[in-house]
Amino acid sequence: MSEPTRLSKRVIELFGCSRREADLYITGGWVAVDGQVVEAPQFKVTEQRIELLPGASLEPVEPVTLLLHCPAGASAAQLQHLLVRERHWEDDPHAQRILHGHFLRQEQSLPLQNGASGLVVLSQDWRAQRKLREDGAKLEQEYLVDVAGELAAGALERLKKGLIHKGTQFPPCKASWQSEQRLRFALKNPPAELLQQICKALGLQVKAMKRIRIGGVPMAKLPAGQWRYLGDKERF
Repeated sequence: MSEPTRLSKRVIELFGCSRREADLYITGGWVAVDGQVVEAPQFKVTEQRIELLPGASLEPVEPVTLLLHCPAGASAAQLQHLLVRERHWEDDPHAQRILHGHFLRQEQSLPLQNGASGLVVLSQDWRAQRKLREDGAKLEQEYLVDVAGELAAGALERLKKGLIHKGTQFPPCKASWQSEQRLRFALKNPPAELLQQICKALGLQVKAMKRIRIGGVPMAKLPAGQWRYLGDKERF
């Protein structure tokens, strides 16, 4: 039995390509080892069957932006555990070839309200990262908030102008009832505790919160704990 060697080295030997080309084939998901795609150039092989799959391309893996329906209270480490092939939404309208490289160096932007679930954006794309960083304060975020308690007459109108409560001035926001115990809020760049504070000032108790939209990108029917790709024509 031969000594184990790097997959990239074996690809170079078998297909007469350069080291960079071998790495691009492998990280692009075009190399199979005994019928299983392997995307790690450093993977060790011995006598296994190495194949270059049909349609193999030397195009580098393009950066992607992922939309995740995050459970409430999930930590950064827990988010990473959700970024796996098995958690991809099967009805993703923007589905593409899923690559291991799509889950690396993902940067989160515009964190959720504390205790909220819902839409989280993670991106490798510097253009999307810059857009969310520079324009985040201008982008409207939409939340559904389940509450308990009675709301005083005219309270929602006061929110539009900027609620003042016990000397605290809250930023203007739009709010409407979606059901008897669920409010829909639309506001820009809310600090981490803002919705909790607004509801408390209104005499309401927050039961649950979920972000369903950032700018022009809705979470729509994405199931909890699953992710999808941001489409080419979707814009925050």
